Amino acid sequence: MSSNRFVEIAVALPIDKLFHYSVPEGLRQDCSIGKRVRVRFHNRVEIGYVVGFAEKSEFLEIKPIDEIIDKTPIINDEMLKLTKWISESYFCSWGEAIAATIPSSLKKGKVSIRQRIAGPAEEARAEPIKPTRPFILTDEQKEALRTIGASLDKNEFEVFLLHGITSSGKTEVYLQAIDWTLKKSKSAIVLVPEISLTPQTIERFVARFGDRVAVIHSALTGSRRFAEWKKIKDGSASIVVGARSAIFSPVKNLGLIIVDEEHETSYKQDDVPRYHARDVACARAKFNSCPLVLGSATPSLETYYNAKRGVYKLLELTRRIDEVPLPKVKIVDMRMELATRKKIAIFSRVLLDAIDKTLKAGSQAMIFLNRRGFSTFINCKRCGLVVKCKRCDAVMVYHFDEQRLICHYCNDRQPPPEICPKCKSSYMRYFGLGTEKVESEISRIFPGANIARMDSDTTEKRGSHESILGAFKSGGIDMLIGTQMIAKGLDFPAVTLVGVVSADVSLNVPDFRAGERTFNLLTQVAGRAGRGRELGEVIVQTYAPSHYAILAASKHDYDKFYEEEIKARRELQFPPFVNLVKLTVRARNEERSEAAARDLAQEIKKNAQSIKLAGPAQAPISRMRGYYRWNILLKGRDRKELCDILRKALSAFRKPSGVLIAVDVDPISM
Repeated sequence: MSSNRFVEIAVALPIDKLFHYSVPEGLRQDCSIGKRVRVRFHNRVEIGYVVGFAEKSEFLEIKPIDEIIDKTPIINDEMLKLTKWISESYFCSWGEAIAATIPSSLKKGKVSIRQRIAGPAEEARAEPIKPTRPFILTDEQKEALRTIGASLDKNEFEVFLLHGITSSGKTEVYLQAIDWTLKKSKSAIVLVPEISLTPQTIERFVARFGDRVAVIHSALTGSRRFAEWKKIKDGSASIVVGARSAIFSPVKNLGLIIVDEEHETSYKQDDVPRYHARDVACARAKFNSCPLVLGSATPSLETYYNAKRGVYKLLELTRRIDEVPLPKVKIVDMRMELATRKKIAIFSRVLLDAIDKTLKAGSQAMIFLNRRGFSTFINCKRCGLVVKCKRCDAVMVYHFDEQRLICHYCNDRQPPPEICPKCKSSYMRYFGLGTEKVESEISRIFPGANIARMDSDTTEKRGSHESILGAFKSGGIDMLIGTQMIAKGLDFPAVTLVGVVSADVSLNVPDFRAGERTFNLLTQVAGRAGRGRELGEVIVQTYAPSHYAILAASKHDYDKFYEEEIKARRELQFPPFVNLVKLTVRARNEERSEAAARDLAQEIKKNAQSIKLAGPAQAPISRMRGYYRWNILLKGRDRKELCDILRKALSAFRKPSGVLIAVDVDPISM
């Protein structure tokens, strides 16, 4: 331990300061930076993290630490530096940032890192790379690999955007770049969206690199996750493949970071600390002087803008492997279907004919709709009442399998009413469309087909995700119906048809990223078709056939979409031209929530001459889980300046009792 008198402790509480404790004589020898300790905080015991030492303290009463938990530090200097950056960039305490980087068992202080944990990964050994068939790279792949390799050889920080159309071989570039990294005795982290963490994804890495691979994602049990974390920390694993939190893996000698599908919104953490894994990856690569590869067929506007300006280096893969052509995309104007048929149709004649043809040919189809459930709302035809959640300002969705109305925000469940709660009439009708209803209708129209549905309802049980995809891969399923779970990262050569039931679902969301999300989803789901020998076909049903996002996606034309979207972003002053910070003020009492939001906005305006302030305004879902919510949006060209102004305002603001304030830096939705 340092000769300084006091130890500086970060605690995982929303208090943006460090706390000083004294160290009893018997513990002084074992006290060092990066270890967990037990400390008394007010009237309870908390787990704290040693981050420094001090000779003097401003506090009058200094308590001693109760216990040093670890024999060796669990947080190294690099991770302390990264978590400090997160706390400053995303409005959270240093302790909250540190807690986000370690397994949940360590946060509770219950597990010593020396303790033996049983699990499949406990005896992991670093085996030699397994021999695989030689892969012949295309000229574009060779050039991308050569450019990334030059940066690896120089041990320098550089950000690459690997912009490759679907099935152009981005993953093979990743694998060979990792091989290059390992030959330099360094480690690699590969981030993939949680939704793409299928056995198919993991298999490719494990098949190539064996037990050198550790896997981190939310579906792991606590003991398995800890075992994988320990395997990484011990140096047994030199490659980490995982979802968002894998960016915090305690790898030794980090040499390469890859973020696949970098545009994915699942890289943004919903709760504290509200970090974006792509930006954390950029910071960590910079701290380690190593390259960062961002890969996508549909890059985020911010990333592509940086590549266009030369801030990132653009690497492009413009052709599919083996010159397999991109699928033909046909747009079906559902307004015409509506005009020529007596009632609103779920499926166009064009889509039904294509499904029939596909099934008769012995091929597979995927049907996409980004909305789960059977009916999206229940409406009284007499008084107009729409059944909403009692705790949220959100419509309840009917799920046929459970015979229940479910709120997709708070998960509240209730039986569907037989009579109207308001006018007591029996004119309750079911409207709207979800994956459950699509499955029901498809099963009725094609009774001989083997059909499966894949959404968050059918994949709740552990292993169900793998089971459905395994059956589809083996040919046991003819048609897979699903939400965005089926849109990305899947490679099934027998799929020749992809049908999009309603391309307008994500387009009609009140959000400045609605067009971008629509283009991304359509492009990604279209990329699932025609990956084998047979030419693929994509049929997109829409009521907005002339929208630029839909037209560009139908032509697989990212540049055309970018050209239109960036123009709108510039005019409206949204990212990438400004940074955003969203504040959500909430309270159980509606008037208190609104008053606090207005008072806070006034406080911010005192020092906001160089930034723009919008609101306060009611949140799109104005009530959620019993809380009334108001949003304030800050826009500014300099993120640090935005955060400094906000810190000053929040420190001066006297928050009323019962009011909660959430700060989201660079929000991905409004």
